[in-house]
Amino acid sequence: MQKKASLIIALALGCAGTAMAQQQALTQREVDTQLTQQGYTDVHDLEFQDGVWTARARSADGERVKLRVDPMTGKAYPNKQISLISEADIRSSLSVQGYTDVHDLDFLHGIWTVRARNTAGVRVSLQIDAQSGRIIGTN
Repeated sequence: MQKKASLIIALALGCAGTAMAQQQALTQREVDTQLTQQGYTDVHDLEFQDGVWTARARSADGERVKLRVDPMTGKAYPNKQISLISEADIRSSLSVQGYTDVHDLDFLHGIWTVRARNTAGVRVSLQIDAQSGRIIGTN
């Protein structure tokens, strides 16, 4: 019986380790590759700031853009983009997720930046996808 319990625990830990490995952020090299695959050229100034990767590049139409990049998926958010969600949508979504004291909502460089308190009451700055409303960075 003890061997069976040990096996179950080992399997559970192995699965948890796999899930954690899948949640690791992309490396700088991986982000650079992702941006190239998304059609960006002349990628430079690639840095990790405020919970997301940032870079400068040329878009597929040759225009210079500033990018913020989701550290988990590599999705690029160019600064010349229109938000599909409103400030009210963001406030509503964050409220449902347990965030309070939501303020200083700004749409800049293709993503929303928001200050709030998380469920533990800690002040956080959030980076939010302007298309889906998903939180892509926290600090």
